[in-house]
Amino acid sequence: MVCLPFTARVVEVIVSSTEWTQPGAHEVAAGVHRIPLPMPGDGLRAVNVYAIRNASAITLIDGGWALAESRERLAEALDGLGAGLDEVDRVLVTHVHRDHYTQAVALRAEIGCRVSLGAEEHPNLRCLTAPDSLPMGKQRAELAACGAEPVLRALNTELDKQAPLHEHHWQLPDEWLTGGDEVELADRTLRVVHTPGHTRGHVVFLDETSGLMFTGDHVLPSITPSVGLEQAPGELPLRDYLESLRAIRALPDARMLPAHGPVRDGVHSRVDELLTHHEDRLETMAATVAGGTSTAYETARALSWTRREHVLDELDPFNRTLAVLETSAHLELLVHRRRLNSRRHEGVLHYTAR
Repeated sequence: MVCLPFTARVVEVIVSSTEWTQPGAHEVAAGVHRIPLPMPGDGLRAVNVYAIRNASAITLIDGGWALAESRERLAEALDGLGAGLDEVDRVLVTHVHRDHYTQAVALRAEIGCRVSLGAEEHPNLRCLTAPDSLPMGKQRAELAACGAEPVLRALNTELDKQAPLHEHHWQLPDEWLTGGDEVELADRTLRVVHTPGHTRGHVVFLDETSGLMFTGDHVLPSITPSVGLEQAPGELPLRDYLESLRAIRALPDARMLPAHGPVRDGVHSRVDELLTHHEDRLETMAATVAGGTSTAYETARALSWTRREHVLDELDPFNRTLAVLETSAHLELLVHRRRLNSRRHEGVLHYTAR
């Protein structure tokens, strides 16, 4: 294998919607390399881990999913940069979802690196480490409240097929991060920005000097991040998400280094697209309820999903779950904004127009 110095200039060119998933270490800025790592059977295809040279060590932004293939892919990418896996001294994790957090914990057990995570993720970790923790337990309960029994049955069947995630992957970090913290590296400073919504403790890392923002799942280049897909969500995850988007919009514009998808110039333009999308979706859902749907499940079935305009029943069980929960989050925000009324009957939430 030909080993390139860590600072080798490699221009990243994205030529297709899947080109960004190609293995390797792709330089996206001086001293910063994007390393796509595999995700098993997931529509997102890969998760981006970013390697930053920090003096004689390497700092990672996000850790990836704790899989043998993922660890091997990470080690090979670092080797191609003339670095070893044991040179990773710290993993800064944007949020607690397993494709970002679990390999960071596995690396800590193997090589002794430090793991840092947003402080507001503590409630999620408490749930995940509880003795009676049930995979996607919160989401199963929410599906029942949405009147989505067919989706719940399909999700239960899928989850029963899956091997359980090892409990030892859900551990506390070495350091809790809060908004406004600064992470001092050898030649750059990363500012921690708390961006709740996708999860309550999600953070992004801003390198103002270099004009880079590591956006995790908060701002993605071609898809809309889910909200509330966690075990201890905040009161109104969609409200939090929209407020976090506006907070990012108020910061200086920067190059977007997302967790899924290719790097994109200009965070602001994508934030504007996401804000417009959600306001349009809120209007559509308000009109759908006014037209006669009652539950989040009924409303989700009346809408189209993805850029291919699929109906709900055409989606796989996991994405049907996401669609119903997204609908619920929008309807709850409409109640908060006094556009809809809600009432609970026999455990199911029903909505009507005001």
